Amino acid sequence: MRVLMVASEAVPFAKTGGLADVAGVLPRFLADLGHDVRVVMPRYYGVSRDQLTVLPHPLGVPMGIVGTQWAQVYEGRLPHTDVPIYFIEHEQYFGRESLYVDPLTHEGYPDNDNRFVFLSRAAIELTRLLHWTPDVFHVNDWHTAATPVFLNTVYRDEPVGRAASLLTLHNMEHQGTSYPGLMDVLGIGWEHFNPRGLEFQGQVNLLKGGLYHATLINAVSPGYAHEIQTPAFGHGLDGVLRDRAADLSGVLNGIDYREWNPAADPYLTAQYDVDEMAGKYACKRALQAEMGLPQRDVPIIGMVSRLARQKGIDVVAAALPRLLELDIQIVLLGSGEAWAHAHFPWIASRHPKRFACRIGYDNALAHRIEAGADLFLMPSRFEPCGLNQLYSLAYGTPPIVHAVGGLDDTVENFDARANTGTGFKTWTLDPAALYDTVGWAVHTWYNAPEAFAGIVRRGMTQRFGWEESAREYEQLYVRAVEHRTGRTPT
Repeated sequence: MRVLMVASEAVPFAKTGGLADVAGVLPRFLADLGHDVRVVMPRYYGVSRDQLTVLPHPLGVPMGIVGTQWAQVYEGRLPHTDVPIYFIEHEQYFGRESLYVDPLTHEGYPDNDNRFVFLSRAAIELTRLLHWTPDVFHVNDWHTAATPVFLNTVYRDEPVGRAASLLTLHNMEHQGTSYPGLMDVLGIGWEHFNPRGLEFQGQVNLLKGGLYHATLINAVSPGYAHEIQTPAFGHGLDGVLRDRAADLSGVLNGIDYREWNPAADPYLTAQYDVDEMAGKYACKRALQAEMGLPQRDVPIIGMVSRLARQKGIDVVAAALPRLLELDIQIVLLGSGEAWAHAHFPWIASRHPKRFACRIGYDNALAHRIEAGADLFLMPSRFEPCGLNQLYSLAYGTPPIVHAVGGLDDTVENFDARANTGTGFKTWTLDPAALYDTVGWAVHTWYNAPEAFAGIVRRGMTQRFGWEESAREYEQLYVRAVEHRTGRTPT
């Protein structure tokens, strides 16, 4: 099959979250299955033109009342693959260091609606420039949700309009809501500004439009696919998802074990695997030294996270005074909300022997925290899939999680009587419940070392590779094409 992945970000070129991992890694495994898969994304300033080839013709993109906008297209390859990736260069829309948020105001760019309407339509126009028509457009979140809308409207009578579409939901919280006048930029006709189209509470909602127009929909874990059909997690669009429940699936993200493998990780002081764990102890001592903590034999709890409410970081802050009364050490790496940038360094200054933090993101340090910690904390309010709990399982660092979405799907709660489980879960997210769950994990570490070693071993033997995810996406593409055209793709 011919598949075009349309995304606002993709590793290793630009990343803010798990969307980038799907767009940058999944295509490699789809190509291994024999599919002609390609990727299109913006060329932000952070994407170097080095090693890219410019296409000979500019790309014209109709933008309704704004008029046709012209872009340059650069072609490259996903690293270590033959998968083509196309970068749309448009100075006004994408000539920025930051992807979505103005670094001066810390607010979303006011023209994000136009920027990603442009990307959504540019993806379709690109296929005409390439003389290559996909069987499936695989679009991701609100940023590219307008692509299925365009396919069903202005392109419906063209060959490309017969292509199927799959909309993957990575985070329902962000929906691309804009003023009604965006309809004139879309240029699809005001008849589509209705409750079963793009209208939501008097505004244009690009994600809602995509949910109604996509051939099929999937979320990035089975648990999240169920949760978003409820008011608690649907962010106002749960009714739309219930309407389309027959076309909604959940496909768990994978991780790249070539990058996240403690037996071959170049960032670690020492490598180790499930049958030879001495290197993990060396990584623990090295992490304590790097973070300025005393090299004591106490459990280290690691966190690598966006410092945002979604990740439960406010609950962590509220629980910290009691948690730091335990004989533990906590290591935190992340960035996000301004209050957190001030609060956690202050906590570290008051508890230098038990708490250390780094504000920002450091990929190498993230690897060393996964390897050097004894436990990993992920108390997300909601988590569509989550990746760090999967890294933690691979690195022998049992996760402590709030049992939502992909966290609930991938972490099995420890049962001391049955001697089963790969981590520790709480079904309530508040400071007391978090303290109790961390306390349970710490108690197990101190008082039941054989049971704790069993948790570690079971986690390290789990596999959440992209190979299985790619096969599930392949099946969704087949279903989408059959649903759209009545034929089975070859």
